[in-house]
Amino acid sequence: MHRFYLAPDQFSGDELFLTGREAHHALDVLRLRRGERVTVLDGAGRQFLCETQAHDRDKLRLNILEKRKIPPPPYRITLLQAVPKGKLIESIIQKATELGAFRVIPLLSERVVTHLDEKGSVNKAEKWQGVAVEAIKQCGAAWLPRVEPPTTPQEFIARGEKFELPLIASLQAGSKHPRAYFREFEKTHRRLPSTVSMWVGPEGDFSPEEYGLIQKSGALPISLGQLVLRAETAAIYCLSILNYELAAGADLR
Repeated sequence: MHRFYLAPDQFSGDELFLTGREAHHALDVLRLRRGERVTVLDGAGRQFLCETQAHDRDKLRLNILEKRKIPPPPYRITLLQAVPKGKLIESIIQKATELGAFRVIPLLSERVVTHLDEKGSVNKAEKWQGVAVEAIKQCGAAWLPRVEPPTTPQEFIARGEKFELPLIASLQAGSKHPRAYFREFEKTHRRLPSTVSMWVGPEGDFSPEEYGLIQKSGALPISLGQLVLRAETAAIYCLSILNYELAAGADLR
């Protein structure tokens, strides 16, 4: 069944209207006919089974047949990802959405090639948020992750945000397997963490100064094995592990 996205503020009554890109995709690409059923997601936990109705040139009316409310996951994963070269960040955002990330914060660290001013950062955030929207339509996720404007590690740390389990992908000696930190947390708190952050560096990793600052803020170093992974591979590896550990714990509750 085809899926579409409408922001929560676009819902009213028992009818919905697809406009803009969503209407174009439905009418001109998929060529939906009256009476066909589709799913509409609002990215805030609601799913609507709808039936296509009349349409204009650039607007499609949908009749709501069924509503579902999906509760949010009992945990929130924040990916702090240094922006890699090219368009790889888009692939990372797509995979982060599929793997249940709550938020993605692109980082402009010292070894990141991309440089953006304030306007450029806002424009990039809007574009990357669109990537997340397309990803929930593809995978059927009920909750849309938030993609923030790019920031530096120093600026993010200055916010003072706290996470129950902050982690950083590390090539340094003394790093532990992520499961070790989960078991230690569970032993101390008798539950799994509800908020987890995951720092992943760029090509060449974070600089020693950045790494020290991030670790000083509380991030615990995790090992990704003996091989040096590409930035996008490291992000998927980390998110897969976090999703596995947290989802498995949630299923056992």
